[in-house]
Parts: sequence; C-alpha cells; structure tokens
Amino acid sequence: MSTLVSRRACILRTSGVVGALFFEAPSWAGAQIEEPLADSVRTALGSAIANQAPPVPEFNDTESRLVYLRWLGQTSERLKIKKPDWQTRKEFLQTVWYEARRAGLDVSLVLGLIQVESNFRKFAVSKVGARGYMQVMPFWSRVIGDSDTAKLFHMQTNLRFGCVILRHYLDRERGDLFYGLGRYNGSRGKAEYPNLVLGAQKRWT
Repeated sequence: MSTLVSRRACILRTSGVVGALFFEAPSWAGAQIEEPLADSVRTALGSAIANQAPPVPEFNDTESRLVYLRWLGQTSERLKIKKPDWQTRKEFLQTVWYEARRAGLDVSLVLGLIQVESNFRKFAVSKVGARGYMQVMPFWSRVIGDSDTAKLFHMQTNLRFGCVILRHYLDRERGDLFYGLGRYNGSRGKAEYPNLVLGAQKRWT
C-alpha cells in the first residue's frame, strides 16, 4: 500500500463522522505553534485587515463565470441548513472562493477545514481562544504587529488569515496535504485531523 493511500485509508470510513461534524462543532486548531514568518506571509496577513468589503469575483470569460455560478448555486444549497439567509450565505461563499483561490488552495478543501474547525460558525471560540470560521489563534494577529484579536471575527480577515496560514504550512511541507493539515492543527504526523478535513472536503467537491 502506498504512503498516500495509507495516509488517506480511513477517509473511506469517515462518512458517519463527516455527517456528524456538519451538526457538531469541535475545534481543532488550538495547538498551532507560534513561529517566525516570512515577510511575504506577514504582508498577506496584514493586507487582510485593511480590506473590509466582501470581494466580488471577476472573470475573463463567460465560461469561467458560468462555472462559478454553478458552483455557487450547488454549494449554497448544501450550506443552507447552516446559513439560512441567502445574502449572508452568498457573501460567505464568494469570500471563501476568493480567498482560497488567492492563496492557491482548493475551495472544497477550505470548506472542509471550516466544517471541521467551526461548523461554519462566525463567532466560534475554542477553549484555548482560537477564533472564527477557520479557528485562527490570537498570536497570529500579534506577530504581524496588531493585537486586536476582535478583528479575527471579521469574515474576510478570518478567512484570509486561515487561508494564508494553511498555504504557509503547505509550502513548508512542499505541498503535502497530510503534513500541511497536521501543522494547521498542531498535530503533524497524526492521521486523525487530516482524515477529518479530507473526508469533509468530499461534501464540498
């Protein structure tokens, strides 16, 4: 059995767990470790605070726009149980789309991570203080020179922090999802968290 297969083997057995996660909200990112950041990461995180408006996707051609609209319609229906208001749901999804693609991440992966981390609760707080949709630890706001952790509840700020942090960890692990997700959770090398996120991702693919 290959390493990739063995890392993901128990995903096939997580359908029940994934279903439960959609209705429950455990937090997993509280073991993230504070570490020195590259200047590019600091810059990306810093720009999140200044950019307040939900981004409106722009497309170079009609087909790309249609792909996005189909995705938005299908994903919106799946998310309706968690976010009943259409405008709130639309702004959330278009922001996830924008921030995930901006960070070079698969949108379904980011949605899977959000499901596991906060169950789509904007104001989720873990017992160790991780905040928001992507359960960003407060130290991330401090390392870029801004200690106002309340900003981590702002939708776009939280999503951009989370996406940039995940991108940072994936880059450190040379694109390896298993170890990159483990770093995000603070449990590098252990299978439980990567399997949960990759299992949840299937719902949003």
